This record gives sequence, C-alpha cells and structure tokens, in this order.
Amino acid sequence: MTEVITGENILLIGSILLFISIVVSKTGYRFGIPTLLLFLLVGMIFGNDGVGLQFNDTGYAQFIGMVALIIILFSGGMDTKYAEVKPIIAPGIILSTFGVLFTCILTGLFIFFLGQFSWTNMHLPLMTSLLLAATMSSTDSASVFAILRSQNINLKENLRPMLELESGSNDPMAYMLTIVLIQVIQTAGMGAGEIAISFSTQFIVGGLGGFIMGKITVWIINKINIANSSLYPILVMAIAFFTFAATTALGGNGYLAVYITGMMIGNARLIYKKEISSFMDGLSWLFQIIMFLSLGLLVNPSELIIVAPVAILIGVFMILFGRPISVFLCLLPFRKISRNAKHFISWVGLRGAVPIIFATYPVMHHVEGADIIFNIVFFITILSLVIQGSTIPYVAKLLGLSMPMEEKVNSFGIEIPEELNAHLFDLTVSEAMLELGNTLKEMSVPQGTLVMLIKRGNDFLIPNGSLILHKNDVLLLISEQDKISTENAARQAKEEMLKEAKGEGDR
Repeated sequence: MTEVITGENILLIGSILLFISIVVSKTGYRFGIPTLLLFLLVGMIFGNDGVGLQFNDTGYAQFIGMVALIIILFSGGMDTKYAEVKPIIAPGIILSTFGVLFTCILTGLFIFFLGQFSWTNMHLPLMTSLLLAATMSSTDSASVFAILRSQNINLKENLRPMLELESGSNDPMAYMLTIVLIQVIQTAGMGAGEIAISFSTQFIVGGLGGFIMGKITVWIINKINIANSSLYPILVMAIAFFTFAATTALGGNGYLAVYITGMMIGNARLIYKKEISSFMDGLSWLFQIIMFLSLGLLVNPSELIIVAPVAILIGVFMILFGRPISVFLCLLPFRKISRNAKHFISWVGLRGAVPIIFATYPVMHHVEGADIIFNIVFFITILSLVIQGSTIPYVAKLLGLSMPMEEKVNSFGIEIPEELNAHLFDLTVSEAMLELGNTLKEMSVPQGTLVMLIKRGNDFLIPNGSLILHKNDVLLLISEQDKISTENAARQAKEEMLKEAKGEGDR
C-alpha cells in the first residue's frame, strides 16, 4: 500500500488509529486485557504486514519513546505520595535497583547458555546476551493497575505503592545498564572502575538534578503569577523536558531526574495543582497510545515468528525463574513481607513499552545482533502482557491479597485547594440518623465538620438548619484534616455520626 505523505494524510491516519485504540481499550477494560497490549496489536495490524502502513524509522520511534517516557515518568512521579511510599521505600528501591541487576544477570546468563546449543537460531556473545536481558529488565505497572481498576480490585500489604515505586524508579536502572553494556561492547570492554564511575555519575547527577529542579519548579509555579492559568500545565511540561535534557547533558540519568522532579512537585503545595495533574495524566495516556502504536507499526510480525521458539523459552524463564529469584533475593531482609506477597510481586513483573524502546538503542548504535534483540524483546513483551497481564486478578485472589476498592471519599466531583487544610466527603442519610431528628440542626455533626451541600435525586439543595432531610439524601461535608489523611478523617466523621445515630436509635 503506497501512501502519499502529506500533513492531511498523517492527521487522518493518526486520528483513525487513536480513535480505534481508545474504542478497543474499552474491550480490554471489560475483559481484563492490558490496554497497552491492544494498542500494540492495533499498530501491528495497520503496519507493514497488515494494512500496509510503512513505518521503519527506528530513530523516529526512539524519539517518540523518549518523549513519551519523560511524560510517563514525570506523571508517575506526581502520583507517588510520600505518605504511601514511606513505609515501603526500602524494599521498593532495592527492587528497582538490585532487582533489575539480578534479573539482568540471571536472564543474560540463560540467554548465553541457550546460544551454546546448535538447534537455536540465536548465538549471542555473553555481553550481547546481557544487553538483551538489560533491555527487558524494567517492569511496567501501568497495565497492572489499569487491570486491577477495571476489575474493582485493590491490594493488601501496601503492595500497590511498592509496585508503583518499583516500576516508576526501575526504568533509569535498566536504561543505565543498557547504555553501559552498549559502551562495553563497542569499546571492546570497560574496566570495573569505569563502569562504577559511569553508574555513580548517572545516579548522583540524576538524583541531584531532579531534586534541584523539583525545588526550583515549586518556587517558580507559586511565584510566577501568570494571568492565564491554562499556561501553568504547559510550563510544567516544558520544565520536565528541560530537566531531562539538562541532566543528560551533564552526564546524569535524565529519566531518574524527571521522576524525582515529578515526585517533588506532586507532594508540594502548589497552585493549580489539580489542573496540572489532570493535564499531565491526559498527556501521559496520549503518549502511551502514540508510543505503542509507533512500536506496533515498526515491527514486522513475520520476523517475530522466526525468533518465537527462543523468545518463548527466554520469556518463560524470566516469568518463572529470573523475576521470582530476583524478588526473593531482594526481599530476603524484609521478614514482614509475606511469602504470598513476594509471589505476587514476582508475577506482576510485566514488560511494557520501555523494554521495546530500550531495544531500539542497540539498533541505533549498530550493535551486532541488534535486529534479533529488538524482535525478541517485542515478542517477550507481548508474551508477558498476555500471560501475566490477563491473570493478575486471579493470582491476587488466589494468593488472598485482593480486596475491594475503597469508595470515593467525595462523589460530588467537587474539590478544594490543599492550602485550606481541609477535606470533603459525602454521607448518605439513613433511617437511624433521622430518628434523632429530621433537620440539620438536630443532627449530630462532629465538631469541625460542616454540611456544604445536599443532593436529593438529581437536585442540589443549599443547607440550612431548618431544612427537612429525607432518607437517601446525600450530604457533602467539609472537615478539618487535623493532621490525618482525607480517607481516615472522612471515615472517622462518618463513624461518629453513624454511631451517634445508632446509639440514639437503640435508646
């Protein structure tokens, strides 16, 4: 299929692909299929071996992936809350560093071992085998949580923040391993000292760069006073790109810097924080779709068939041995983490877009066997998303780690600035509560809590003391936080009101 490349055609094809991807993702949510897998498949269907769209520019795909990864890591950092991460920061960081290293070493040795057999069509040297393993050593939790949300499942034992921290912070480690191994291969070996200096520089400069830019960004946003509030999210996006580029130019890890900057912004008091967060979240999903579509268009499914036997063996090894051994070794000092939790962490080590992006680096650097590396990584990513992604809810239930998602604290869709040091939550009026009296002034509202709005069916009522309440009226309440989290404060207020009502009813 020959297409004339014009701006109109690019927009037409791009909009169609985006529309199809979003529609298809609805099916994925319903059946628990990772949406990212569906985006990949859409790209493959419309690619060279399918509809016939020609896209074979690895450099362009790598650039798209780099931009997408900056946005995704920055947005992920903003969603990472100190309060949630603090209890599990040690195991999370160990998993994201040593876990990646152990997975790389174990899988790399297995790949090299496979290459010794004549029946395989892949015979890679040790360093190239380790490079292949390095590109696949990071995990992608975006698919995991999308599946859990679609099935209305939450996780026990603080597993959610641990997995979020690991997946958000292990991409930089995998990137460093990939780059260093490419340098080792192309320079016919690097000394242990040079490798240590390279890693230390990337970690230190990346970490400091992210911390400094996070502090500067918070100060700028709160002080700059832009008349048009819509420009604040764009300013933050520009800072994210600048952070990556500047840190990389200084020899640091730009991805680590971007993640830390996002985390500091997400945990700071910031004007227009909700608008910024919503903008970055939407942008993150847009670039995820674009990235997966581009990678799907880039690969030729016919080439995947050639590497399928070896890729299946490598993928099965990673799922059943490489990842579990790494997880159990990393979490050995943490006795409070149950065996079932460790098994679950091992199982949800999904491979996503990042390994495929990293697999383009050997191609761009003309590493021998780069095409084989790319196709194997692509196949294993699909294998991981199909096998692990589709079974996550069942594994969580099987291991006794699943629980229902918590109700939204506020269903009115109303939010208030963090600076107010207060929170909103809703409460449905019951018969027991009406026994105390059917007006607001007769209700037992906890001290420091006020009723702001009342929803009755599809109508909204302004509260006053003499307003007669009905059963199933929904009250929107505001309460002082008093140094406790929104969820806990809301829960306490609800319990107090319901307890009072029940107590009076019993009398």
